[in-house]
Amino acid sequence: MKVLPVRLRSVVVAFGAVLVALSLGTSSVNAAGTPGGEWVENSLGLELSSGILIDADTGQVVYEVNADEPRPPASMTKLMTEYIVLEQIKNKSLSWDEMITVSEEAASTPKDGSQVYLAQGEQYKVKDLYMAMAVGSANDATIALASAIGGSEQGFVEKMNEMAQKLGLTSAHYTSATGLADTTLISARDQAKLAQTIIKDDPEFLEYASTTEYQFRPRDDKPIVNINWMLASNKNNTYLKAFAYDGVDGMKTGYISAAGYTFTGTVKRGDQRYISVVMNTKSKEARFNETAKMYNYAFNSLEKKTIIAAKSVVEKAESVKIKKGVKKSVPIITESDISLIVKKGTEPKIELAGFELKKPEELVAPIKAGQVVGTATYKYTDDQGKALEKTVNLIASKDVKKAGWFSLMFRGIGGFFSGLFNGIVDLF
Repeated sequence: MKVLPVRLRSVVVAFGAVLVALSLGTSSVNAAGTPGGEWVENSLGLELSSGILIDADTGQVVYEVNADEPRPPASMTKLMTEYIVLEQIKNKSLSWDEMITVSEEAASTPKDGSQVYLAQGEQYKVKDLYMAMAVGSANDATIALASAIGGSEQGFVEKMNEMAQKLGLTSAHYTSATGLADTTLISARDQAKLAQTIIKDDPEFLEYASTTEYQFRPRDDKPIVNINWMLASNKNNTYLKAFAYDGVDGMKTGYISAAGYTFTGTVKRGDQRYISVVMNTKSKEARFNETAKMYNYAFNSLEKKTIIAAKSVVEKAESVKIKKGVKKSVPIITESDISLIVKKGTEPKIELAGFELKKPEELVAPIKAGQVVGTATYKYTDDQGKALEKTVNLIASKDVKKAGWFSLMFRGIGGFFSGLFNGIVDLF
Protein backbone atom coordinates (compact mmCIF):
# COMPACT_ATOMS: atom_id res chain seq x y z
CA MET A 1 0.00 0.00 0.00
CA LYS A 2 1.39 3.37 -1.05
CA VAL A 3 1.65 5.89 1.77
CA LEU A 4 1.22 9.61 1.05
CA PRO A 5 3.96 12.00 2.20
CA VAL A 6 3.21 13.67 5.53
CA ARG A 7 2.80 17.15 3.97
CA LEU A 8 0.43 15.82 1.28
CA ARG A 9 -1.58 13.87 3.87
CA SER A 10 -1.99 17.08 5.90
CA VAL A 11 -3.29 18.93 2.85
CA VAL A 12 -5.80 16.17 2.07
CA VAL A 13 -7.05 16.04 5.68
CA ALA A 14 -7.36 19.83 5.84
CA PHE A 15 -9.22 19.92 2.50
CA GLY A 16 -11.59 17.21 3.74
CA ALA A 17 -12.21 19.11 6.94
CA VAL A 18 -13.09 22.24 4.95
CA LEU A 19 -15.59 20.25 2.85
CA VAL A 20 -17.19 18.81 5.99
CA ALA A 21 -17.35 22.23 7.65
CA LEU A 22 -18.91 23.78 4.55
CA SER A 23 -21.43 20.96 4.38
CA LEU A 24 -22.35 21.30 8.05
CA GLY A 25 -22.46 25.08 7.82
CA THR A 26 -24.87 25.00 4.88
CA SER A 27 -27.22 22.58 6.55
CA SER A 28 -27.02 24.58 9.78
CA VAL A 29 -28.03 27.82 8.06
CA ASN A 30 -30.86 26.14 6.19
CA ALA A 31 -32.18 24.47 9.32
CA ALA A 32 -31.28 26.90 12.11
CA GLY A 33 -30.94 30.33 10.54
CA THR A 34 -28.57 31.59 13.26
CA PRO A 35 -27.10 30.27 16.49
CA GLY A 36 -30.13 31.93 18.12
CA GLY A 37 -32.48 29.35 16.62
CA GLU A 38 -34.37 28.28 13.53
CA TRP A 39 -36.03 30.68 11.16
CA VAL A 40 -39.73 30.18 10.54
CA GLU A 41 -41.12 30.02 7.02
CA ASN A 42 -43.52 32.86 6.18
CA SER A 43 -45.27 34.50 3.24
CA LEU A 44 -43.05 37.60 3.18
CA GLY A 45 -39.85 35.57 3.13
CA LEU A 46 -38.60 37.15 6.35
CA GLU A 47 -35.45 35.56 7.74
CA LEU A 48 -36.31 35.47 11.44
CA SER A 49 -37.58 33.18 14.17
CA SER A 50 -40.39 35.42 15.35
CA GLY A 51 -41.97 38.69 14.32
CA ILE A 52 -45.09 40.81 14.42
CA LEU A 53 -46.55 44.01 12.98
CA ILE A 54 -49.46 45.76 14.69
CA ASP A 55 -51.53 48.90 14.31
CA ALA A 56 -50.29 51.15 17.11
CA ASP A 57 -53.71 52.73 17.64
CA THR A 58 -55.88 49.62 17.99
CA GLY A 59 -53.36 46.82 18.54
CA GLN A 60 -54.75 44.96 15.51
CA VAL A 61 -52.22 42.40 14.27
CA VAL A 62 -51.66 42.86 10.55
CA TYR A 63 -48.80 40.37 10.15
CA GLU A 64 -47.20 37.79 12.41
CA VAL A 65 -44.70 34.96 12.37
CA ASN A 66 -44.50 32.61 15.36
CA ALA A 67 -45.42 35.62 17.51
CA ASP A 68 -46.26 33.74 20.72
CA GLU A 69 -42.96 31.93 21.30
CA PRO A 70 -41.10 33.41 24.30
CA ARG A 71 -37.56 34.25 23.19
CA PRO A 72 -34.60 36.21 24.61
CA PRO A 73 -35.16 39.86 23.61
CA ALA A 74 -31.59 40.98 24.32
CA SER A 75 -31.45 44.79 24.78
CA MET A 76 -35.08 45.19 23.74
CA THR A 77 -35.48 44.38 27.45
CA LYS A 78 -34.53 48.00 28.14
CA LEU A 79 -37.92 49.15 26.86
CA MET A 80 -39.41 47.90 30.13
CA THR A 81 -36.65 49.63 32.10
CA GLU A 82 -37.27 52.86 30.19
CA TYR A 83 -41.02 52.60 30.75
CA ILE A 84 -40.64 52.16 34.51
CA VAL A 85 -38.31 55.18 34.71
CA LEU A 86 -40.87 57.29 32.82
CA GLU A 87 -43.63 56.12 35.15
CA GLN A 88 -41.45 56.99 38.17
CA ILE A 89 -40.98 60.49 36.79
CA LYS A 90 -44.69 60.82 36.04
CA ASN A 91 -45.67 59.95 39.62
CA LYS A 92 -42.95 62.25 41.05
CA SER A 93 -40.90 59.42 42.58
CA LEU A 94 -38.02 60.55 40.38
CA SER A 95 -37.08 63.73 38.49
CA TRP A 96 -34.99 64.32 35.39
CA ASP A 97 -32.57 66.58 37.31
CA GLU A 98 -32.12 64.20 40.25
CA MET A 99 -28.52 63.12 40.72
CA ILE A 100 -27.77 59.38 40.73
CA THR A 101 -24.61 58.05 42.35
CA VAL A 102 -23.08 55.24 40.29
CA SER A 103 -23.22 52.00 42.26
CA GLU A 104 -20.51 49.35 42.35
CA GLU A 105 -22.92 47.09 40.50
CA ALA A 106 -23.28 49.59 37.62
CA ALA A 107 -19.55 50.33 37.47
CA SER A 108 -18.69 46.63 37.23
CA THR A 109 -20.91 46.02 34.20
CA PRO A 110 -19.17 43.66 31.73
CA LYS A 111 -17.08 45.67 29.28
CA ASP A 112 -18.03 43.67 26.19
CA GLY A 113 -21.32 45.47 25.58
CA SER A 114 -22.60 48.99 24.97
CA GLN A 115 -21.67 51.35 27.80
CA VAL A 116 -20.52 54.84 28.76
CA TYR A 117 -17.80 53.65 31.18
CA LEU A 118 -19.22 54.79 34.50
CA ALA A 119 -16.99 54.79 37.58
CA GLN A 120 -18.26 53.95 41.05
CA GLY A 121 -19.18 57.06 43.04
CA GLU A 122 -19.61 59.34 40.04
CA GLN A 123 -22.84 61.29 39.88
CA TYR A 124 -25.05 61.91 36.88
CA LYS A 125 -28.49 63.34 36.25
CA VAL A 126 -31.32 60.89 35.63
CA LYS A 127 -31.87 62.52 32.23
CA ASP A 128 -28.28 61.88 31.11
CA LEU A 129 -28.33 58.24 32.23
CA TYR A 130 -31.71 57.77 30.57
CA MET A 131 -30.49 59.19 27.26
CA ALA A 132 -27.39 56.98 27.40
CA MET A 133 -29.75 54.02 27.77
CA ALA A 134 -32.33 55.11 25.18
CA VAL A 135 -29.89 56.35 22.52
CA GLY A 136 -26.78 54.22 23.02
CA SER A 137 -28.24 51.21 24.86
CA ALA A 138 -25.60 51.72 27.58
CA ASN A 139 -25.76 48.77 29.96
CA ASP A 140 -23.94 50.51 32.83
CA ALA A 141 -26.27 53.54 32.65
CA THR A 142 -29.23 51.14 32.65
CA ILE A 143 -28.02 49.36 35.79
CA ALA A 144 -27.25 52.69 37.48
CA LEU A 145 -30.89 53.70 37.06
CA ALA A 146 -32.17 50.24 37.95
CA SER A 147 -30.18 50.00 41.18
CA ALA A 148 -31.17 53.55 42.17
CA ILE A 149 -34.86 52.69 41.81
CA GLY A 150 -34.85 49.09 43.00
CA GLY A 151 -31.95 49.13 45.46
CA SER A 152 -30.12 46.70 43.18
CA GLU A 153 -30.55 45.36 39.67
CA GLN A 154 -32.43 42.32 41.00
CA GLY A 155 -34.63 44.54 43.13
CA PHE A 156 -35.50 46.43 39.98
CA VAL A 157 -36.10 43.16 38.11
CA GLU A 158 -38.86 42.39 40.60
CA LYS A 159 -40.51 45.68 39.62
CA MET A 160 -40.15 44.73 35.94
CA ASN A 161 -41.98 41.46 36.48
CA GLU A 162 -44.66 43.17 38.56
CA MET A 163 -45.20 45.68 35.76
CA ALA A 164 -45.30 42.89 33.16
CA GLN A 165 -48.05 41.19 35.15
CA LYS A 166 -49.94 44.48 35.48
CA LEU A 167 -49.77 45.06 31.72
CA GLY A 168 -50.86 41.52 30.90
CA LEU A 169 -47.56 40.48 29.32
CA THR A 170 -48.14 36.82 30.10
CA SER A 171 -45.04 35.50 28.31
CA ALA A 172 -42.61 37.96 29.91
CA HIS A 173 -40.04 36.80 32.46
CA TYR A 174 -37.33 39.34 33.27
CA THR A 175 -34.06 38.35 34.92
CA SER A 176 -32.01 41.48 34.15
CA ALA A 177 -32.61 45.18 33.49
CA THR A 178 -30.39 45.18 30.41
CA GLY A 179 -31.24 42.01 28.51
CA LEU A 180 -27.72 40.64 28.79
CA ALA A 181 -29.08 37.55 30.55
CA ASP A 182 -30.38 34.97 28.08
CA THR A 183 -32.84 33.79 30.73
CA THR A 184 -35.01 36.87 30.11
CA LEU A 185 -37.86 35.83 27.82
CA ILE A 186 -40.80 37.52 26.08
CA SER A 187 -42.85 36.85 22.95
CA ALA A 188 -42.93 39.19 19.97
CA ARG A 189 -46.63 39.77 20.64
CA ASP A 190 -46.04 40.91 24.22
CA GLN A 191 -43.02 42.98 23.18
CA ALA A 192 -45.23 44.82 20.68
CA LYS A 193 -47.88 45.28 23.36
CA LEU A 194 -45.27 46.82 25.68
CA ALA A 195 -44.15 49.18 22.91
CA GLN A 196 -47.77 50.18 22.27
CA THR A 197 -48.25 50.90 25.99
CA ILE A 198 -45.15 53.10 26.11
CA ILE A 199 -46.26 55.17 23.11
CA LYS A 200 -49.77 55.62 24.52
CA ASP A 201 -48.79 56.32 28.13
CA ASP A 202 -45.59 58.28 27.50
CA PRO A 203 -45.58 59.68 23.94
CA GLU A 204 -42.57 61.86 24.81
CA PHE A 205 -40.53 58.64 24.80
CA LEU A 206 -40.28 58.88 21.02
CA GLU A 207 -38.44 62.20 21.34
CA TYR A 208 -35.72 60.42 23.29
CA ALA A 209 -35.71 57.28 21.16
CA SER A 210 -35.39 59.28 17.93
CA THR A 211 -32.42 61.37 19.11
CA THR A 212 -29.62 60.55 16.68
CA GLU A 213 -26.74 61.77 18.89
CA TYR A 214 -26.34 62.71 22.55
CA GLN A 215 -23.34 64.28 24.27
CA PHE A 216 -23.21 62.36 27.54
CA ARG A 217 -20.27 64.19 29.13
CA PRO A 218 -18.61 67.44 27.98
CA ARG A 219 -15.23 65.70 28.16
CA ASP A 220 -16.24 62.85 25.84
CA ASP A 221 -14.53 63.06 22.44
CA LYS A 222 -17.64 61.94 20.59
CA PRO A 223 -21.37 61.92 21.30
CA ILE A 224 -23.34 58.72 21.76
CA VAL A 225 -24.73 57.63 18.38
CA ASN A 226 -28.16 56.04 18.17
CA ILE A 227 -27.95 52.33 17.33
CA ASN A 228 -31.29 52.47 15.50
CA TRP A 229 -30.08 52.91 11.93
CA MET A 230 -33.64 53.00 10.57
CA LEU A 231 -34.41 56.43 12.04
CA ALA A 232 -35.82 58.69 9.33
CA SER A 233 -33.45 61.40 10.55
CA ASN A 234 -30.53 59.31 9.25
CA LYS A 235 -31.53 60.02 5.63
CA ASN A 236 -28.70 62.55 5.32
CA ASN A 237 -26.15 60.40 7.14
CA THR A 238 -23.61 59.15 4.60
CA TYR A 239 -23.12 55.86 6.40
CA LEU A 240 -26.68 55.12 7.50
CA LYS A 241 -28.91 56.61 4.80
CA ALA A 242 -29.26 53.19 3.15
CA PHE A 243 -31.17 52.02 6.24
CA ALA A 244 -33.12 55.22 7.02
CA TYR A 245 -36.86 54.65 6.57
CA ASP A 246 -39.34 57.47 6.17
CA GLY A 247 -41.44 57.79 9.33
CA VAL A 248 -39.35 55.66 11.71
CA ASP A 249 -38.88 57.37 15.09
CA GLY A 250 -38.09 54.51 17.55
CA MET A 251 -37.57 52.18 19.39
CA LYS A 252 -34.92 49.62 20.54
CA THR A 253 -32.35 47.21 19.11
CA GLY A 254 -30.74 44.22 20.78
CA TYR A 255 -28.20 41.42 20.41
CA ILE A 256 -26.85 38.49 22.37
CA SER A 257 -25.88 35.17 20.86
CA ALA A 258 -28.92 33.35 22.24
CA ALA A 259 -31.29 35.98 20.83
CA GLY A 260 -29.75 36.83 17.48
CA TYR A 261 -30.23 40.39 16.27
CA THR A 262 -33.50 41.85 17.46
CA PHE A 263 -35.39 45.10 16.92
CA THR A 264 -38.60 46.71 18.15
CA GLY A 265 -39.47 49.53 15.76
CA THR A 266 -42.23 52.00 15.04
CA VAL A 267 -43.10 54.02 11.96
CA LYS A 268 -45.66 56.74 11.31
CA ARG A 269 -46.84 58.14 7.99
CA GLY A 270 -49.74 60.54 8.03
CA ASP A 271 -52.15 59.31 10.71
CA GLN A 272 -51.03 55.69 10.47
CA ARG A 273 -48.52 54.29 12.97
CA TYR A 274 -47.29 50.70 13.07
CA ILE A 275 -45.23 48.88 15.69
CA SER A 276 -42.97 46.00 14.68
CA VAL A 277 -40.84 43.37 16.38
CA VAL A 278 -38.27 41.07 14.75
CA MET A 279 -36.41 38.39 16.72
CA ASN A 280 -33.36 36.34 15.77
CA THR A 281 -32.31 37.91 12.48
CA LYS A 282 -28.82 37.19 11.21
CA SER A 283 -27.04 40.55 11.47
CA LYS A 284 -27.20 44.20 12.47
CA GLU A 285 -28.24 45.06 8.95
CA ALA A 286 -30.75 42.21 8.65
CA ARG A 287 -32.86 43.32 11.60
CA PHE A 288 -33.55 46.59 9.79
CA ASN A 289 -33.96 45.00 6.36
CA GLU A 290 -36.50 42.47 7.65
CA THR A 291 -38.37 45.25 9.45
CA ALA A 292 -38.44 47.30 6.24
CA LYS A 293 -40.05 44.36 4.42
CA MET A 294 -42.92 44.38 6.90
CA TYR A 295 -43.32 48.15 6.65
CA ASN A 296 -43.29 48.00 2.84
CA TYR A 297 -45.95 45.30 2.92
CA ALA A 298 -48.14 47.39 5.21
CA PHE A 299 -47.88 50.69 3.36
CA ASN A 300 -48.11 49.13 -0.11
CA SER A 301 -50.83 46.56 0.51
CA LEU A 302 -52.94 47.69 3.45
CA GLU A 303 -55.16 50.61 4.38
CA LYS A 304 -57.30 51.69 7.32
CA LYS A 305 -61.05 51.69 6.71
CA THR A 306 -63.86 52.86 8.95
CA ILE A 307 -66.21 49.89 9.21
CA ILE A 308 -68.72 51.31 11.68
CA ALA A 309 -69.07 55.09 11.85
CA ALA A 310 -69.29 56.95 15.14
CA LYS A 311 -72.86 57.77 16.23
CA SER A 312 -74.27 54.81 14.29
CA VAL A 313 -77.53 53.15 15.34
CA VAL A 314 -77.06 49.45 16.07
CA GLU A 315 -79.69 47.12 14.63
CA LYS A 316 -81.91 45.62 17.38
CA ALA A 317 -80.37 47.99 19.92
CA GLU A 318 -81.93 51.29 18.90
CA SER A 319 -82.89 52.25 22.47
CA VAL A 320 -82.58 51.17 26.09
CA LYS A 321 -85.15 51.26 28.89
CA ILE A 322 -84.56 53.65 31.79
CA LYS A 323 -86.22 54.41 35.13
CA LYS A 324 -87.83 57.59 36.49
CA GLY A 325 -87.41 59.58 33.27
CA VAL A 326 -89.92 61.74 31.41
CA LYS A 327 -89.44 59.03 28.76
CA LYS A 328 -89.32 55.31 29.53
CA SER A 329 -86.40 54.76 27.13
CA VAL A 330 -83.60 56.68 25.44
CA PRO A 331 -82.24 56.25 21.88
CA ILE A 332 -78.65 55.00 21.72
CA ILE A 333 -75.75 55.19 19.25
CA THR A 334 -72.12 54.06 19.04
CA GLU A 335 -69.70 56.23 20.99
CA SER A 336 -66.85 55.95 18.47
CA ASP A 337 -66.10 54.41 15.11
CA ILE A 338 -64.57 51.02 14.42
CA SER A 339 -61.66 51.19 12.02
CA LEU A 340 -59.63 48.24 10.78
CA ILE A 341 -56.51 47.65 8.73
CA VAL A 342 -57.57 45.74 5.60
CA LYS A 343 -56.17 44.79 2.22
CA LYS A 344 -56.39 47.65 -0.24
CA GLY A 345 -59.34 47.41 -2.60
CA THR A 346 -61.26 44.90 -0.51
CA GLU A 347 -64.58 45.21 1.29
CA PRO A 348 -64.19 43.80 4.80
CA LYS A 349 -66.69 41.23 6.05
CA ILE A 350 -68.14 42.37 9.36
CA GLU A 351 -71.17 41.32 11.36
CA LEU A 352 -72.76 42.20 14.68
CA ALA A 353 -71.64 39.51 17.10
CA GLY A 354 -73.81 40.77 19.94
CA PHE A 355 -74.65 43.63 22.25
CA GLU A 356 -75.15 44.11 25.98
CA LEU A 357 -77.30 46.84 27.54
CA LYS A 358 -77.41 47.96 31.14
CA LYS A 359 -80.51 47.06 33.12
CA PRO A 360 -83.13 49.78 33.75
CA GLU A 361 -82.23 49.70 37.45
CA GLU A 362 -78.73 50.91 36.48
CA LEU A 363 -80.10 53.72 34.28
CA VAL A 364 -82.05 56.05 36.51
CA ALA A 365 -82.92 59.52 35.16
CA PRO A 366 -81.62 62.06 34.64
CA ILE A 367 -79.69 60.55 31.72
CA LYS A 368 -77.08 62.67 29.96
CA ALA A 369 -76.29 62.52 26.24
CA GLY A 370 -73.04 60.58 25.89
CA GLN A 371 -73.64 58.45 28.99
CA VAL A 372 -72.47 54.86 28.42
CA VAL A 373 -75.43 52.48 28.49
CA GLY A 374 -73.95 49.32 26.98
CA THR A 375 -71.60 47.80 24.42
CA ALA A 376 -71.78 46.28 20.95
CA THR A 377 -69.30 43.76 19.58
CA TYR A 378 -68.58 43.30 15.88
CA LYS A 379 -66.75 40.40 14.27
CA TYR A 380 -64.40 40.94 11.34
CA THR A 381 -63.10 38.09 9.20
CA ASP A 382 -60.08 38.76 6.97
CA ASP A 383 -59.35 37.26 3.57
CA GLN A 384 -57.54 34.32 5.21
CA GLY A 385 -60.51 33.47 7.42
CA LYS A 386 -58.95 34.86 10.60
CA ALA A 387 -61.54 36.42 12.92
CA LEU A 388 -61.13 39.57 14.99
CA GLU A 389 -63.66 41.07 17.39
CA LYS A 390 -63.98 44.76 18.20
CA THR A 391 -66.18 46.20 20.94
CA VAL A 392 -67.55 49.73 21.02
CA ASN A 393 -69.47 51.58 23.74
CA LEU A 394 -73.13 52.42 23.22
CA ILE A 395 -74.19 55.84 24.53
CA ALA A 396 -77.40 57.82 25.01
CA SER A 397 -77.94 60.13 22.05
CA LYS A 398 -79.92 62.72 24.01
CA ASP A 399 -80.68 63.95 27.50
CA VAL A 400 -83.64 62.54 29.40
CA LYS A 401 -84.83 64.54 32.39
CA LYS A 402 -86.16 63.01 35.55
CA ALA A 403 -89.96 62.85 35.63
CA GLY A 404 -91.87 64.91 38.20
CA TRP A 405 -93.24 63.28 41.33
CA PHE A 406 -96.82 63.57 40.01
CA SER A 407 -95.98 61.67 36.83
CA LEU A 408 -94.01 59.07 38.77
CA MET A 409 -96.95 58.61 41.19
CA PHE A 410 -99.44 57.94 38.39
CA ARG A 411 -96.92 55.74 36.61
CA GLY A 412 -96.59 53.75 39.86
CA ILE A 413 -100.37 53.50 40.27
CA GLY A 414 -100.68 52.36 36.65
CA GLY A 415 -98.01 49.76 37.22
CA PHE A 416 -99.76 48.53 40.35
CA PHE A 417 -103.13 48.00 38.64
CA SER A 418 -101.46 46.49 35.58
CA GLY A 419 -99.69 43.98 37.81
CA LEU A 420 -102.89 43.32 39.76
CA PHE A 421 -104.87 42.68 36.55
CA ASN A 422 -102.19 40.35 35.20
CA GLY A 423 -102.22 38.50 38.52
CA ILE A 424 -106.00 37.99 38.32
CA VAL A 425 -105.72 36.77 34.71
CA ASP A 426 -103.10 34.27 35.75
CA LEU A 427 -105.60 32.75 38.20
CA PHE A 428 -107.78 31.49 35.35
